[in-house]
Amino acid sequence: MRSLTETDPARFVADFFTSFTADLLRDDADPALIVDRYHTADVVQVADGNVIDRDKLIAHTRPVRKNRPTIRVEVHDAVADGELIAARYTLHARQRGRDLAVEVCFFGRFTPDGRMRSTNMLTRAVAA
Repeated sequence: MRSLTETDPARFVADFFTSFTADLLRDDADPALIVDRYHTADVVQVADGNVIDRDKLIAHTRPVRKNRPTIRVEVHDAVADGELIAARYTLHARQRGRDLAVEVCFFGRFTPDGRMRSTNMLTRAVAA
């Protein structure tokens, strides 16, 4: 995983989410190990007002593995300042024969080694 300072912010966002998903689906490794590779132990994500800590994030990996989506992240805007990144992107997913698309307004904080520390996200479904 690249650090934010070594990568264009748009490329960093796209690579972060696609790599995390690919690693989850690659094999049956303990999902906690994969979550910890991409997130700090004290990670807190707030998505549309729902608070997701490390334990909830690990629990979320079960349906991801079950549904085995293919994803593509289309970054429309992204800026970074040190450990902070703001981005607007569309997450395109295909699972169980259905195409889904979600627009995300993302505000995140990352460690120097590229792990997510905290995020606030606002999402809305859009036409796939």
